[in-house]
Amino acid sequence: MSLKISRILHAGYIFETGAAKIAFDPIFENPFSRNCHAFPSVQFDLKEINELQLSAIFISHYHDDHCSMESLNLLDKETPLYMFCIHEEMFTLIRELGFKNVFSLKLNQSVRIGDIEVIPRRALDQDVDSLFQIKHQGLNVLNVVDSWIDYSTLDLLKSEGPWDMVLWPFQTMRELDVIAPSRALEASRSLPPEWVQQIKTLNPKYIVPSSCQFQLEPWSWYNKAFFPITYKQFQKEISEALPGTEVVRLNPGVSVEINTGGIKQSRSLAWIKPLGEQNVDYDFDPALIPPPTQDIARKFPPLSEAEKSRVLEYCQKELIEKFESMEPPQEDYFLKTRRWRLTLFDNDGKAFEFNYLLKDSSAEILEGSSSIPIGWTTEVPLFKMYAALELGESLTSMYVRINDFPFSEKIEEEIQYADIVEDPLIRCLFNGVFGAYQKAQLKEIQQRNGESEI
Repeated sequence: MSLKISRILHAGYIFETGAAKIAFDPIFENPFSRNCHAFPSVQFDLKEINELQLSAIFISHYHDDHCSMESLNLLDKETPLYMFCIHEEMFTLIRELGFKNVFSLKLNQSVRIGDIEVIPRRALDQDVDSLFQIKHQGLNVLNVVDSWIDYSTLDLLKSEGPWDMVLWPFQTMRELDVIAPSRALEASRSLPPEWVQQIKTLNPKYIVPSSCQFQLEPWSWYNKAFFPITYKQFQKEISEALPGTEVVRLNPGVSVEINTGGIKQSRSLAWIKPLGEQNVDYDFDPALIPPPTQDIARKFPPLSEAEKSRVLEYCQKELIEKFESMEPPQEDYFLKTRRWRLTLFDNDGKAFEFNYLLKDSSAEILEGSSSIPIGWTTEVPLFKMYAALELGESLTSMYVRINDFPFSEKIEEEIQYADIVEDPLIRCLFNGVFGAYQKAQLKEIQQRNGESEI
């Protein structure tokens, strides 16, 4: 009657009974998503993962920290794979990887694997995310993944209770704040009030602080600026709000068995090896001064001349073509003509500067000096710019820095309410782009396979 729940990493879990073993959002990489390092640190035994006999794989959404081709490639391709994604292209990519039984999940439609029932539920961002309700012989578990819950879904989930366990995403993460740190608002170091209220509504017996479990590169200033909430704070707030709910921390590899009578520790996953202290916590520093982008760029290796040319040619031509092909910016700030300065830094700290005149849906490079004041700035390491163009690098790992510049008094008045994600580089690199990370992974895997066959 027991259900064994084991943490893999981030939002990854194994749910196991005598009749079924299901992986949710499996990630077997450290680091994953280019620069997400396991926190606490672990090592994966890839040979043992190759030998896993899973009944099914469930993926909540297509983001690269949940759907990684390198991780999926370790698993038996005969395993049925169920995914929530509104883009058919992702299912095509997974089939190209070799999976033969790939199914699109429909919200609120149950899937039964052995004696486990999985029901995908609607998340707040219904075009991207999903939640998972998992049932087993009277047990009721909610895996919120790293989504937000809207109140119509909450009403449904309340009616589906009582809940034995909820896997709740405890970090808020400051993805946009670290992109424009000089203009970021003060961070809250507490759980969002709506989270606490929603958890109280669900009123589970047990709650796991879920998702996250990663930091960035050891040298990265993000490690003290990206993660404002600690395990300690989560424990404190949940204990105060729901004194009858037990907080259960699951580090990578750690397993518990839960049944209607209670919960107990179980044998850890043998293919996850803990490295060092496991009960680590986040350390947020609101007073931290971010290092200049020029210094960050020195942390990355040099590009080849061909790779460097690829980036510079993009800035001179393709970026302008992409900008002019898109719908006009929705941000009021860009309804006026603006001078945009884009600066790239190589691994020696050398700057490559481009100035563009943006007007309506047009863009042109400004040569020489100009009387038009700078109205927007973007900085990025040259290495990361190449990675975004060719390797599917995501925005959160690019170390983009926006508007870290003393504008004129008039522009400062106008720019304070501008939307950071309307940044011209962000729009040109990511608007209309889908699955770039997985496509780059698949290409690399196919190239490796081709080389091994020769």
